Amino acid sequence: MIRRFVVLAAWAFLTWVLLTWTLTTEQVAFGAGIAVVVAVGLLPADRGVAPWRILEPARLWRVLRLCVKAARRMVVANLVLARRIWTPSLPIRPGMVIVPTETTTAAGMTAVGVITSLIVDNQLVDVDPERHELLYHWIWVTTTDPQEARQLINGPIEQDVVPLETPEPAR
Repeated sequence: MIRRFVVLAAWAFLTWVLLTWTLTTEQVAFGAGIAVVVAVGLLPADRGVAPWRILEPARLWRVLRLCVKAARRMVVANLVLARRIWTPSLPIRPGMVIVPTETTTAAGMTAVGVITSLIVDNQLVDVDPERHELLYHWIWVTTTDPQEARQLINGPIEQDVVPLETPEPAR
């Protein structure tokens, strides 16, 4: 119970710091208070993963690889989109595509959805956790085959996210 409280409070405090991006004494103290209130409120429903687990060497290496891979894809996608905007004669072929996902937890689907949506050529629209499917709006549809689309959109990101998933505890 105490461990769950600490995990929730740590995530809430990290979220507070990320959102406010201010580290004055008053901000930190208020954020700590808010984190405690949020942790107490969420304690009965917690299924969180401790944020300090990222410091495990194998996990940290995978997270760093994921960040580099995502950053590279973001830069390339931004350059391609900028070229399309600056050259009006280039056609676009937008559409919606449903792709399967190998993620098994809500945290994994969230990570894949957020990271792939930061890459501007596709945006997550909907999630179907029961069927393990994601619905994307894609700027340049090259295929309607779900497996091929997965390899182009979420597959490369999932290669690093899926091993980070921890099994949810049985309730």
